[in-house]
Amino acid sequence: MTLGELIEQLGPRTIASIGAPGTRVTVTGTEFLDIADEVPDAPGTLLLAPSTASLSTARLAAVAAGAAERGAAGLAVKCSSDRIPALAAIAESSGLPLLRVADRISWRLLDAQLTHLLGEAEAPLAGPQDRGAEPLFALANELAEFFGGSVAIEDLSRNILAYSSVPGQLIDALRTHGILARQVPASPYNDDQYRTVLRSEGAIKYPRLGEEEPRVAVAIKAGALPLGSIWAIDAAGEGPVTPEQDERMRRASALAGAHLLDDLRAHSTNQRPREDRLRTLLTGIDLTGTEFAELGIPEERGAVLLGFDVPGAGPTAIAQLRSTVIRHLVLHRPDAVAVAHRGRVYTLFAAGDVDEAVTVARPLLPLIDRLVGEGTRVAVAGPAHRSGDVAGARELADRLLGAAARGAGSAMPCIVTAANVRPSLVVERVAELFAAAAELRDPALDALSEAEGTRPIVETLLVWLECFGNVAQTAERLDVHQNTVRHRLRRASETHGIKLELADERLAAWLQLRANAP
Repeated sequence: MTLGELIEQLGPRTIASIGAPGTRVTVTGTEFLDIADEVPDAPGTLLLAPSTASLSTARLAAVAAGAAERGAAGLAVKCSSDRIPALAAIAESSGLPLLRVADRISWRLLDAQLTHLLGEAEAPLAGPQDRGAEPLFALANELAEFFGGSVAIEDLSRNILAYSSVPGQLIDALRTHGILARQVPASPYNDDQYRTVLRSEGAIKYPRLGEEEPRVAVAIKAGALPLGSIWAIDAAGEGPVTPEQDERMRRASALAGAHLLDDLRAHSTNQRPREDRLRTLLTGIDLTGTEFAELGIPEERGAVLLGFDVPGAGPTAIAQLRSTVIRHLVLHRPDAVAVAHRGRVYTLFAAGDVDEAVTVARPLLPLIDRLVGEGTRVAVAGPAHRSGDVAGARELADRLLGAAARGAGSAMPCIVTAANVRPSLVVERVAELFAAAAELRDPALDALSEAEGTRPIVETLLVWLECFGNVAQTAERLDVHQNTVRHRLRRASETHGIKLELADERLAAWLQLRANAP
């Protein structure tokens, strides 16, 4: 399809052209552009750029010029109205069509709609669609006549998009309240029920709970893209879901999914691509609690985070690393998702423990070394069982990679877990404690370390403590006479006031000296 045809199909309330460059260029596909990465080769590709709002005009102009050089069909951005003249100038100078996406249209839904239109490009093009939500109400009524109870069609934010109005349908107070507010009322069962529904492939049934009538629910999906859910009160009572009920709900789900993709203006959900979901999890900001369900990861089993680091890798190598990781990982882990974030690549997939994730990561290392660069290290953190756990796993992965980099001179493994660098983590955390709390430090040791000409004494103390007070081993490691070791220890005690008689004193002294060691 041409870019102009896509714009016409989506309609001006969804997307609009900025500036003068023509829109007759052919679009063959879409791809999300991470502004932290180098623009990829993109002949015929419409680039979707969710993170350009914070870019300066000069930086955005450079991105547009790079996209034009690599054959992109256009660049889609979100912007305020006062930036339109500047973006029009960028479009004119670069020759690349720039498109403005409406603020209320989510990036993931836009991508799904574009993919849907491009996939049907051989079919005759209809005019811009503006069907409203009426088909969803008709679908809800059809289901209500079958189930005998009220039906609600909801988006991922639990807003009620459509509901049934069949005379005589069974309805309860919860459904009535939801219809009046157009929002599902809060309930202690909500989170667990919605996660279960979104993970289910077919219809599931919930029994009567207090004043709530039995309900049959099914997820609305377009491929792997979750869009919402359908809930039907079952007037038949507590029995299990029948094959006919399951078939009706599956068919309704497919129809509702097609409608939600075709009519972006029928709702205002805040869906994002899988990569954006992972970025949200990595930062721990604006979590909804349903991210695992939307990524297809069962919370009961958990997810493990892998952090990939290639020393000295630039933006191009990072982009290639992400592409290599996800391309080969999804062959064995279809639920895997990967993003480039702050110069590293992180991937999340379902795994019950660290050992399972290490087994998955190991075959990737020689491939990455060959295709991206040598010296790749992988940190394994988890498992995380809730959305809020992933940010902590990312912080741990960063600490593991940092510890591995600082210990590169030793036999540090390529796959790093908390188990194999735990001593380094302990020392680093102790160093942070000493830096933050002066009362933990022994002033005599600080004075000894800062005094001129006392480095041999400090070095001898540290090695002697590491040798558990064995003078002979200390002398051998330092390549000095044993009497020299005894003399230095005596000076530390008598001249500088270092106390080492008690075990706790020796432990505290070693931790302080070790934390100060380069």
